[in-house]
Amino acid sequence: MADLAGARREVRARTSAPVAVGAPVLSVAHLNYSVGDSTPLTILQDVSLEVREREFVCIVGASGCGKTTLLRLIGGLLRPNSGEVSFRGQSVSGPDRSLAIVFQDYAKALLPWRTVAGNVALALESRRMPRRERGDVIRRVLDQVGLADRADAFPGQLSGGMQQRLQIARCLAQAPQVLLMDEPFGALDAMTRQTLQDEVARLAADSGVTVVFVTHDLEEAIYLGDRVIAMESRPGRIGEVVDVELSRPRHQLATREDARFIALRHRLFNLLPSGH
Repeated sequence: MADLAGARREVRARTSAPVAVGAPVLSVAHLNYSVGDSTPLTILQDVSLEVREREFVCIVGASGCGKTTLLRLIGGLLRPNSGEVSFRGQSVSGPDRSLAIVFQDYAKALLPWRTVAGNVALALESRRMPRRERGDVIRRVLDQVGLADRADAFPGQLSGGMQQRLQIARCLAQAPQVLLMDEPFGALDAMTRQTLQDEVARLAADSGVTVVFVTHDLEEAIYLGDRVIAMESRPGRIGEVVDVELSRPRHQLATREDARFIALRHRLFNLLPSGH
């Protein structure tokens, strides 16, 4: 209890200034995306946003509002009908190693016949890194995500949280400048989810990587984000952008009990339709 009380005092005492971020690294300009030929269904309509260097941006919205579609467009996995996604001023026309994507379904993202180290090595192979240099990188990223002692295990021998850590480690091995995360903790239990939230926040701060994080969980978005983008649906578009003026590092209990956190949760809840 003493530790928690100290954490609460620290949260209240520190300034509310968000993490300092730099110039825009990602830009989405007037993006439109629809599916179907004879009677097209508009998924996203006139979506524009910028994400700055080292920023942690969370995207929330009702199911079907186009959150995942937007992330896939940013990552170059889909092409827009009109508008443009650009990374450092260059149009994104396909997958780019600088933009790493962490999917919710970690089990399908991993290769079950490869060990933990072998799964991380896949990213290094795609970078054409010489074999003699791979060992140090594999050890470093596995240590970053707490899997250094499981290098020889197979994905099926890991818990769900460990498998998601492994997927994150493989993405980090790409040496990305932007990490795109699609509800990565949605299938995990509450305790594992909170642990990984703190680990991702720490990794982002330590590495300086920019993060765009899709979630349906308002508290998760506020806890992790420098900004939260609330999307409207049918068709999907930007509704409101909310700044999260909470100091870092954050604390799972003290931060969530901060009056500013609670006020932000009420604000976002009122922005989104019921059943989000």
